[in-house]
Amino acid sequence: MDTSVLVIWILAGAIGTGYFVYGKKQQMAMPMLSGIVLCFFPYFVDNVWILCGIGAFFVALPFFAKF
Repeated sequence: MDTSVLVIWILAGAIGTGYFVYGKKQQMAMPMLSGIVLCFFPYFVDNVWILCGIGAFFVALPFFAKF
């Protein structure tokens, strides 16, 4: 495991937790689902660039898809 992968895991988990808490308080499905995905997807992906791409997609998703 690379150090950069570990940093991305921690960052994605922190942002995912924030999205989940925000979505739960506002009762919005998209931030909550995006937060869950951000917390758990790093366990299944090992490539740094794919981690960054998927992470950026799910960080931006609640801004564009609101439901």
